[in-house]
Amino acid sequence: MSLALPFDNSYARLPPRFFTPQAPTPVTAPRLLALNRDLAAELGLDADALASPAGVEMLAGNRIPDGALPLSQAYAGHQFGGWNPQLGDGRAVLLGEIVAGGRRVDLQLKGSGPTPYSRMGDGRAWMGPVLREYLVSEAMHAMGIPTTRALAAVATGERVLRERPLPGAVLARVASSHIRVGTFQYFAARQDTDAVEALAHHVIARHYPEAEDAFGLLDAVIGAQARLVAEWMGVGFIHGVMNTDNMSVAGETIDYGPCAFIDAYHPDRVFSSIDQFGRYAYARQPDIAVWNLAQLASCLLPLMGERDAAIARATEMVHTFPARFGDEWLRVFRAKLGLVSTEDGDADLVGGLLDRMAATGADFTLTFRGLADGSARAAFAEPAAYDGWAEVYAARRDRDTASEEERAALMARTNPGVIPRNHRIEGVIAAAVAGDLAPFEALHGALSRPFEDQPDYALPPEPSEVVEATFCGT
Repeated sequence: MSLALPFDNSYARLPPRFFTPQAPTPVTAPRLLALNRDLAAELGLDADALASPAGVEMLAGNRIPDGALPLSQAYAGHQFGGWNPQLGDGRAVLLGEIVAGGRRVDLQLKGSGPTPYSRMGDGRAWMGPVLREYLVSEAMHAMGIPTTRALAAVATGERVLRERPLPGAVLARVASSHIRVGTFQYFAARQDTDAVEALAHHVIARHYPEAEDAFGLLDAVIGAQARLVAEWMGVGFIHGVMNTDNMSVAGETIDYGPCAFIDAYHPDRVFSSIDQFGRYAYARQPDIAVWNLAQLASCLLPLMGERDAAIARATEMVHTFPARFGDEWLRVFRAKLGLVSTEDGDADLVGGLLDRMAATGADFTLTFRGLADGSARAAFAEPAAYDGWAEVYAARRDRDTASEEERAALMARTNPGVIPRNHRIEGVIAAAVAGDLAPFEALHGALSRPFEDQPDYALPPEPSEVVEATFCGT
């Protein structure tokens, strides 16, 4: 067994004002809750070594691996539209970057103790949000949606104080990077153009080598976010806290917090307990992405030449998002309907179905899954609402160029039958807190195969099981 990790820490080579060197705070009694052996293999890591006592010590933050340069990153951000000039990794430490198989990824410990950015917080996480992010991020990966990933979850043997004492845990998280729109904002707000330029060069080299300048970078991030948010919409995902410090410039889903998946569909659905005015509701996510991208564009202006011309061009670029998102959204939903050709009325076709789902409270996942096997009608409390749309859909399907076999295969791989439903996540957390990890392991196994028929995990919640609100809770 070997705990050697192939570190090459490019972020740590940026100027010192980008971060603060910070070691994790050791914990009392680390115990492995979950280890992602598949991800370990992808990264060329020895899973058995990671599961050993020494490996668990490392994943908990008690042992710093050779080659690591632990640090906490500085960033700022707009949170629910309000500006905060000083945020940063308040409960996370970046151990370093692992390079394997042509990939460079961050290895971060989340919940690993206080940092200079903690703002009086304890820097810890409790077990619930750690297991939640583990399950949801890995489910997103299994559905093919860009995301940070969970390498391991480790119990700390300590209690953290939230609304009551709760068992602590640390999440070992892997990401293409942890650079956010808020990272650019941190330096732009300080008029530190040299830092903005250094960060832009770093992001281009790391994520978008085809981009030649700041305009190319902005264009690439706009495209990545258009694709990402469209993929979210396609599975009924609500991020819940789309602050600029939670938007990754790499185009990955990051910082799951109070995220949730829709059961009964409605475009205005909100789960996050802190989103009291619906800023980050399901249907508003594309609009918020535009707003966040405008903040990124503002940060990059000093790198774009003459200011008035730069503003005009950057504004024009940000304004391309709705059309680019619309194309991606149609790509996603055409596939969900099993369509491979394009017609001008396709957006209205999809919208018609969503409107009927919203009016009757049809389950999002069951409706789209049911289009493939003929059971979609059963998802409607008022089946007549579905019938009228189904006639239009059947005619459109008859005009499509896909064969029935091609259509069935396309729908089967784009409409998951199993998602991380809120009530199941909450049940798993309650069992884990009580010392039973079997439900977590079973749900994780089911979520790793989202496109398979698994009746035991496909059903929506009973009325008594419905989760109305989700919480950050870390």
